[in-house]
Amino acid sequence: MTRTIAIKKLVSIASDSAIKLKEMWKPLQRILTFSIADDIIAPKKNLCVSIEKGSMSIAYGSRFLSQIKIRKSRKYPMDQEKYPQPEVLASSVTLAMSDLGIAKTDVTLSIPKAWAIIKIAEFPSTVKEKLSDVVSYELDRLTPLSPEDAFYDFRVLKENSKKLTLLIVVAKADSITPYVNALREKGIHVSRVTVNLSCIVTLCHYMDKGTDFIFLEIKGDRYEGALFLDGSITSTFTGSFSTPPIPPLARGGEGGVEKSKVDTIMTEIEPLIDAVKKQGKAPQIIAILKDSSPTLKEMLKLQSLPVRILNETDTKIKLSEPQEELTYAAIGGVLESLWSKAKGINLLEKGRHEISKTPMAFTIILICAIIALWILYMVAPLRIEEKRLKEIDHQIMLRREEVRKVEALKKEIDTLSNEISTINNFKENRPMALNILKELTTILPKTAWLIRVRIIETTVEIEGYASSATELLPKLEASKYFQKVAFASPTFRDAGMRADRFNIKMEIEGPKIDEEERVKSEKK
Repeated sequence: MTRTIAIKKLVSIASDSAIKLKEMWKPLQRILTFSIADDIIAPKKNLCVSIEKGSMSIAYGSRFLSQIKIRKSRKYPMDQEKYPQPEVLASSVTLAMSDLGIAKTDVTLSIPKAWAIIKIAEFPSTVKEKLSDVVSYELDRLTPLSPEDAFYDFRVLKENSKKLTLLIVVAKADSITPYVNALREKGIHVSRVTVNLSCIVTLCHYMDKGTDFIFLEIKGDRYEGALFLDGSITSTFTGSFSTPPIPPLARGGEGGVEKSKVDTIMTEIEPLIDAVKKQGKAPQIIAILKDSSPTLKEMLKLQSLPVRILNETDTKIKLSEPQEELTYAAIGGVLESLWSKAKGINLLEKGRHEISKTPMAFTIILICAIIALWILYMVAPLRIEEKRLKEIDHQIMLRREEVRKVEALKKEIDTLSNEISTINNFKENRPMALNILKELTTILPKTAWLIRVRIIETTVEIEGYASSATELLPKLEASKYFQKVAFASPTFRDAGMRADRFNIKMEIEGPKIDEEERVKSEKK
């Protein structure tokens, strides 16, 4: 039981540690994989041209330090109930750029929703690695257009172990190419092609980040919209209001007509609302009402879901100057290009999404800086010591003469010390001859006299007469100057002198001189 509890505690500690390390790794990874082209610091500009029925809208924006600002926004009316022709659009864009003082920059072309086909498709998860090829291969099955005749793009909405749910947007190439070519002839390069509906939904997402909503646009007798969940369009709808078979007065006047429109719209979006509520979410409705009566607006606000009218809502967009009328589709197209969190589309890519490589420039710079600091750390002490040695050598050079004088003085001192030591040794180790003679005079009895004294290095020889020669040996032995006292030759009695003739040899007592030292002394 105790062992099981201990294992559970270890597992819990390991799990908590892994979570903490993961949380710590995220900001570190963000720093190490930081790219110079990151939207936090990389400036960027974009011009969006939105094609609309009876008009053309443009918006020009910039991004600096991740702050997006809309600098220009303008709507230009065209022929009523018609889309502008390619040449007319290109000329109008050129004049608008000149009029608004917009320099050449990246251009996004936003096409009407009516020109595009938006489909939700599912694929097995096994095709994830080659998703672009699979979508291209299946495009003619999913839509009436083949890959060669279409511009298309897709986004992954959901993903699990079994299947992938994709949003596919397709447009006929013949409808878009003339506009791209006409703009190119005017020196305007189109880098992105998107759809008005996607642009407006991106704008709504930018206003309320993280909010799920249903977008609705009503213009005349038509309506269109999309369901926006988890940052992406998950469903779209479009339709028209049927003409009532009886006069409006018979159906309650204008209020009856508007109520009929509201009922038609709610019938369209109720399945979407039910599907979202099953996921535990409660979306709101964001609507754009064009040429609609106030009655329709009030009736929409009375529905069960909260309704926000985009024309009456703060878009939270930074504007360089006041705008008479905001061009929502064009502004949304700019956001799709400049905002890093926008999940927009680009039909020109034809589903070929470049896999962004992990930026390693900053990591390499940090590694190089660390290596440089490490080398500096290793080399700096050596350089300091080299400088110190050079300074010492310089000081030595400056004091060389003084050093020579000091060394000469030291040699003289050593010489004098040796001489003094030699004298002291001589004095201490070799008793002076006078001292030896004085000692002999002191210890010899009055009845003895000497006829010859010979003092050499370490020995003394004496010859003479004494009443008793044998009495001399103990006395000489007792002296502090002599040792190993012995007769050098036999003694004999001299009858004429009436005394013993002796010849005694003895060694001088005291430290003996080393043989090597004696040889050195002799050499000196």
